[in-house]
Amino acid sequence: MSHGHSHGGGGCRCAAEREEPPEQRGLAYGLYLRIDLERLQCLNESREGSGRGVFKPWEERTDRSKFVESDADEELLFNIPFTGNVKLKGIIIMGEDDDSHPSEMRLISRFSNVYHLSIHISKNFGADTTKVFYIGLRGEWTELRRHEVTICNYEASANPADHKVHQVTPQTHFIS
Repeated sequence: MSHGHSHGGGGCRCAAEREEPPEQRGLAYGLYLRIDLERLQCLNESREGSGRGVFKPWEERTDRSKFVESDADEELLFNIPFTGNVKLKGIIIMGEDDDSHPSEMRLISRFSNVYHLSIHISKNFGADTTKVFYIGLRGEWTELRRHEVTICNYEASANPADHKVHQVTPQTHFIS
C-alpha cells in the first residue's frame, strides 16, 4: 500500500485518510466493530490482552489510557479474525511521538476478500519497545456466506432389487 505520512501528533496519517470529510472518518474506520475480539491475538505484548484495546472507535483514537507495548523487542504481531469478509481499503496506526512509534509493518493477506488479517509491526524508529495507541481499519464488510450441509445418499454398489431391468436373453448362433 503506498501512502504518504507524517509523524506529527504521534500518528501515521495515510493519504486515504485525507479523502473523507472529518465527520465521516469515524464511519469509514468502523471495521473494529467487525473484529472477533475473543479470538484476536497480539503476540509479544508486554501486558496480556492489551492488544485488543487498540481497536476502538475513531472518536477514542486519542485516548492514551489504552495501548499495547511490545515485550522483548520492537516487534508486535496482530492476528485479527473478522466476523465476515472484509475488503480492506486503509489502515491508520497511532503510536507515541517518539522512537517507539512503528516505522515498518507488513500485512499478511489478500485485501479483497479478507476474513483474517495479520499485521506484523517489525520495526520502530530506534526504541527498545514499540508502543501503539490506535489501529484503525477502513473498508467494507460483508456477511460470511456459509454453505449448508446437503444430505445425500450414495450407492457404493447397486442393489438389483431397487432397479427394474428388462431381461434380455442373448441369442447364440452357431455357424457350421
